[in-house]
Amino acid sequence: MRYLIVGGVAAGTKVAAKLKRCDRSAEVIVVTKSEDISYAGCGLPYYIGGDIQTCGELIVNTPAAYAGLTGVGVRTGVEAVALDAAAHEVTVREKDGTSHAEKYDKLVIATGASPFVPAGLPGAELPGVFTVRTPDDAEAIRAAVDAGARRAVVVGAGFIGLEVAENLLARGLSVTVIDAMPQILPNVFDPEMAGFAQRQLKAAGVRVMTSCALAGIKGGEKVEGVETGAGTLPADLVILSIGIRPNTAWLEGSGVETLKGCVVVDELGATNLPDVYAAGDCAEVKNAITGEPFWSAMGSTANICGRAIARTLTDTPTPYPGALGTGVVRLLPTLNGGRTGLTEAAAREAGFDPVSVVSVVDDKAHYYPGSSSFFVKLIADRATHRLLGVQVLGAGAVDKVTDAMVVALSRGLAVEDLDLMDLSYAPPFSTAIHPLVTTAYILENKLAGELESFTPAEYAAGAAKDYHVIDVLPAPTVPGAEWVDLTKIGPEGLPGHEKDEKLLLVCAKGKRGYFTQNRLKAAGYTATRVLEGGVTFSEVRVPRPAGAKLPAAEIKRLKGLGCLQDKRYDDVFNVRVITRNGKITVDEQRAVAEAAERFGSGEVTMTTRLTLEIQGVPYDNIDACIGFLQDHGLDAGGTGSKV
Repeated sequence: MRYLIVGGVAAGTKVAAKLKRCDRSAEVIVVTKSEDISYAGCGLPYYIGGDIQTCGELIVNTPAAYAGLTGVGVRTGVEAVALDAAAHEVTVREKDGTSHAEKYDKLVIATGASPFVPAGLPGAELPGVFTVRTPDDAEAIRAAVDAGARRAVVVGAGFIGLEVAENLLARGLSVTVIDAMPQILPNVFDPEMAGFAQRQLKAAGVRVMTSCALAGIKGGEKVEGVETGAGTLPADLVILSIGIRPNTAWLEGSGVETLKGCVVVDELGATNLPDVYAAGDCAEVKNAITGEPFWSAMGSTANICGRAIARTLTDTPTPYPGALGTGVVRLLPTLNGGRTGLTEAAAREAGFDPVSVVSVVDDKAHYYPGSSSFFVKLIADRATHRLLGVQVLGAGAVDKVTDAMVVALSRGLAVEDLDLMDLSYAPPFSTAIHPLVTTAYILENKLAGELESFTPAEYAAGAAKDYHVIDVLPAPTVPGAEWVDLTKIGPEGLPGHEKDEKLLLVCAKGKRGYFTQNRLKAAGYTATRVLEGGVTFSEVRVPRPAGAKLPAAEIKRLKGLGCLQDKRYDDVFNVRVITRNGKITVDEQRAVAEAAERFGSGEVTMTTRLTLEIQGVPYDNIDACIGFLQDHGLDAGGTGSKV
């Protein structure tokens, strides 16, 4: 039996090695356009940042080592250019430009995908513009940083783009991330989870601009800036991480069925043509929840599918049940993200009636050194309580929440099925009740009507605008809210409030809000709502009564954002604009001037600390002013490391 594998890296090398182990008599040949047979593509950002010291550590196997270890025939620098399925042969082009046919009994297509660069993008070929797909790409980017690059623009806020941004920030660069979508991590996290992550990135010094499309790249002998709809961003290093496209153009006219450029396969990895299979980034799988075609361009999916195909081809049929879109990402040294299953939006599109809850739970025993929080969004179907997906952010091991959920989704479990699972516990690792199970309890309470709440997304959309805000933190914290001591709420409830008054109960994480609601319900209150995630997750704004003074805590918070109170007034501030050591572009100057006219007094002052201050911004205009600056590539803030 002669097996021909077109493509290496993940799926190709996995299927070839397993084939040879299952049938030592088989002839297994791998042909690949690349000179590398197997490398760790997912490790490229961490070589750029220096966590991985040498590029050689990214090479899983050299062609010679792989061939010696597996017995597979390896031919690099050989490109497949056409498939004739009737003749059972693939036309390949050698390094010297000559072409010939390679016969096969069974063919596996594993040609992967390539970075997408928009056709005709101005400046795409300038020195200093890179994609991130191969070790050579990572080495070139690291060399540019070592040569003195200081301002980076990353185009694309998906997993790879944000991983590269984090690693460039770690190297000391000023980093701006732009994305044409209205949120980071589109189709991966729901907007409120992505918004929380974006705020953490901003706090760490990463400038993030969403709804900001790439128009072109400027420069002469090298890159000098990135043109966007919001103006030009200065840059001497540009990373294009817009996405990838399957390498399937060579199959045109072959009769192989494709969908959006991906090869369509069945659960055994077989295409519509006899003896032709496909796996990896060039192939579709199915979504394990919806059963619909699904592109899972992950190294994990590629390896699993490659192994399954090899078993199928050697008389052990191994159906692939489908992917869940599982992924984890390190966004900052103190922020990781994980997700699996359907987002709330995707669940709704698939015909489910999703209900979700956002929890803030301890990631390990709260008293243990290094403990932190998980921010978990759990989604289930309202009628059946079937689990549909999870999204989790936090400083700790978000993969443990994600992987526990993978098992639950793979078995079609309901929320209640998590309740009594004997999951691992010790103070350095987890809480006595697993964080995912705690979140499931909260969702069960919500489904049962015991918890009545607003999700962070509902709150941000204005669902609580008619509610009186009750601060139930241990001490007064929420500016403008009425503080109530939870421990003092008795059978009479809250003096001065009618039993049918709309009350929004706000605490740090949601737990005290739930306790308060429980007491108030017992006292006969019928219109309370708890803000899920509390002030730890959401930015809570309480409308200020006319003439009321701003609390000192709010003035202090605004100062941290770079908004300095004009001492002549209670509610007027000067908004400090961050510069690059005193430098801003012409477009940025125009944006500052427009912001001053629209939101302030029309005046801009220069400070001795290389910043500009927009004068006379009323309190109610501050959010709009800062948002306008961010939309134009600027930001407000203090001085110091950001300057």
